[in-house]
Amino acid sequence: MTSDVWIPFPAEEIEGLPAGLDLRFWDGTQDFPADPADCAFYVVPYMKGMEIAIRPLSAMTSVRVVQTLSAGIDHVTPGLGSLPAGVRLCNAKGVHEASTAELTLALILASLRGIPGFVRGQEREEWRSGFYPALADKSVLIIGYGSIGAAIEDRLAPFECARVARVARSARTTERGPVHAFTELPALLPDADVVILSTPLTETTKGLVGAEFLARMKDGALLVNVARGPVVDTKALLAEAESGRITAALDVTDPEPLPSGHPLWHAPGVLISPHVGGSTSAFLPRARRLLAEQLTRFATGQEPLNTVLVTGRPS
Repeated sequence: MTSDVWIPFPAEEIEGLPAGLDLRFWDGTQDFPADPADCAFYVVPYMKGMEIAIRPLSAMTSVRVVQTLSAGIDHVTPGLGSLPAGVRLCNAKGVHEASTAELTLALILASLRGIPGFVRGQEREEWRSGFYPALADKSVLIIGYGSIGAAIEDRLAPFECARVARVARSARTTERGPVHAFTELPALLPDADVVILSTPLTETTKGLVGAEFLARMKDGALLVNVARGPVVDTKALLAEAESGRITAALDVTDPEPLPSGHPLWHAPGVLISPHVGGSTSAFLPRARRLLAEQLTRFATGQEPLNTVLVTGRPS
């Protein structure tokens, strides 16, 4: 049985790797490090795009585990149909929660407190005093209550929010309170001052935030997207932002990267960061720890962590 493992970091940079594996460094370059047919464990290069992520998959006839270093798996799923049955797809749960939750709070606070305007004022030597919205006493709605959604709520706790409501694919109960199903969104949206998107991109969530969704948001509400760009209908969001009815803080956009000249760049009340939710100094140590754990489990015959789906099985 093949023991080839493709990893996007040099092996010497990862502490705790097990012995007995043939480690091949590949970070998305044109040339493969070995025959893809011999790869048993494939770690997808991080932030290199769908084309690179899926390029070797059709030739990986021996692969048993595909590991992403992102929380989302949408850049890999288009290539899974070429894999044999029984391949485990694992995501990077535990790697991005801290960074993404940090940025979410930064985007909320910057948008509410008018930080972009202060920066522009400083450049022009303008003293822009006045009253600005606070996060305190606001009602917050988190759509996508997985590990990242929960980490966002952890960081909201000290800010004296009036209410935090949670939404996920199916209803459940947590220590913090109920998680509502997506079907309850029409009733929840009108009460939310801040709506946070942290849901995976799936067929169900693609275009979730369209004209009808946005119309249900209250006047003056803030939409924060740290999920994926296509969760939001950009045309519908532009219409609402340009009317001044709602504001938005976006770490992800559709299209992405946002091209020069796109109207979203200059839409009133829109703050954009360039998809940097997980790209911080916290990424590498957590990613390396995850790979050491996953490869140790693989080498010793244990089930990997964070299995999202298994090819050939109903989702």
